[in-house]
Amino acid sequence: MRSLPGKPAPEPLGTEIAIRTREIRLFTGLVLGAFLLTHFSNHALGLVSVEAMEAGRAWFNRLWRNPVGTVLLYGSVLTHFLLALLALYRRRTLRMPIREAAQLILGLSLPFLLIAHVVGTRIEWTLTGYDSSYLEVVRNLWIVYPAIGARQALALVIAWLHGCLGIYFWLRPKPWFPRFALLLYTGALLIPVLALLGFVEAGRALAEAPERFGPIPVPPASDLLPLIGPGLYTAFGGMIAATIAARLARSLRLWSRRVRITYPNDQVVTVPLGFSVLEASRSAGIPHLSVCGGRGRCSTCRVRVLDGHQRQPPPTAQERGTLARIKAGPNVRLACQFRPTHDVAVVPILSTGRNGLTALVRGGRAQGQEQEIAVLFCDLRGFTSLAERRLPFDTVFILNRYFEAVGESVEDAGGYIDKFIGDGVLALFGLKTTPQQAARQALDAALRIKAALTHLNEEYESEFEHPLKIAMGLHAGPAIVGQMGYGQATSLTAVGDTINAASRLEGLAKELDVELVISEDLATRAGLDLSDRDRQIVQIRGRAAPLGSWIIPEADSLGR
Repeated sequence: MRSLPGKPAPEPLGTEIAIRTREIRLFTGLVLGAFLLTHFSNHALGLVSVEAMEAGRAWFNRLWRNPVGTVLLYGSVLTHFLLALLALYRRRTLRMPIREAAQLILGLSLPFLLIAHVVGTRIEWTLTGYDSSYLEVVRNLWIVYPAIGARQALALVIAWLHGCLGIYFWLRPKPWFPRFALLLYTGALLIPVLALLGFVEAGRALAEAPERFGPIPVPPASDLLPLIGPGLYTAFGGMIAATIAARLARSLRLWSRRVRITYPNDQVVTVPLGFSVLEASRSAGIPHLSVCGGRGRCSTCRVRVLDGHQRQPPPTAQERGTLARIKAGPNVRLACQFRPTHDVAVVPILSTGRNGLTALVRGGRAQGQEQEIAVLFCDLRGFTSLAERRLPFDTVFILNRYFEAVGESVEDAGGYIDKFIGDGVLALFGLKTTPQQAARQALDAALRIKAALTHLNEEYESEFEHPLKIAMGLHAGPAIVGQMGYGQATSLTAVGDTINAASRLEGLAKELDVELVISEDLATRAGLDLSDRDRQIVQIRGRAAPLGSWIIPEADSLGR
């Protein structure tokens, strides 16, 4: 199916389903997280008094025991659990990072830890109308059945840990996460600690002076209530067993059709039909790069098919798009997307044997992450001819003063100097800010650089036959930011179309003999109205869509 001109091709159905599943899992997880937060807050009121806990419970019940809250809460519980089973079923191999495994195991264990508590409170209230007070719950779990109380405390901690892991995986790629990570970690630790301390304090108060709280009423009996707990245990256990049985049945069916994947050094891995090459590598413990985590958003896992290419299924739309961007040959496939249907021989294109790449295999900080950033490229115009007429040490002195002026301007504006390239400078903005703030910082840096260069020309007017001139290009967009390089030369940098486009804009500034060229993307993010300026459409090599840009002959005119 062709896409309309100017519009992106529609996402494949499988991709749309995967996105919707992630969104539903996130929504239900946030609902459960909100329930835990309010529940823990209610427990923490025990640090004040048992009466405060009971007063807080009234508000808690109004929030979660109304029809909307009930459907939202228990619908989220069931949906979240079913999605966990779906994730378990879809995995071709159970090899996964420890944090992902912990999140899955904790999520599947939660119903079995909470069923008794839910039956004794919420379901009892639904069947009999009897509303257990905090006084009764604390007495039962602290004095009468302390073992059950310890199990419930463990269940709440596990539930909270499971939720924190899910939120961590969700927020980890966000550019602002590192700035707030310590605050989030502190809150994640304090909330359950305060809740448990509140419950303990309430239990101690009840044990020391039980007469102060008066007699506790006996709840009405129900013939149905004792049957519900075992029924729920059986239902949840049956769903897990059914999922495991479905996995085994699929494995038996697929193992009847096995595929042999041959790697370099005569390594052969036999996997069931349906495994991707990346999953085969992981199941056999063969190191295989995959920076994006096997989602088809990078090409680091690509392999060259040496034999058996003709009989394999064609690339999916997602794989075709990634391979087209890197201009891959016809026998190159993405290991995370390529699911061989016949025996095949492959060789990973990016080797993992060299120093510096093992961190990528382990998924460490070196793998980088996609961020929305702003980029500034600047370069001295005519510096080569200036250097030809000067002694080398004089040239170095002038360059160092220029680099000092640019570096201070970028840092004062909140940016980061990526690298110096000859007499050019690459600066990044937005590593720890929003895209809008990054764009404004990049503009501020450009104005500061122009002011610093003017001051430099005035200070060394007698040394220069002609004043130093500068050309700058500003652009904003997504880029991969991470530690790159080799050995001691490793540093934080960025790569991607956004960097290339900014470099091209700086080149255009040189061609037009102007000081600054700003992309429309950056101007929009910065809230800058340039409708009265000259506009040009720039063709970027390797980029399908042209780039709208604004031509600024004098950078300091933006500040007027």
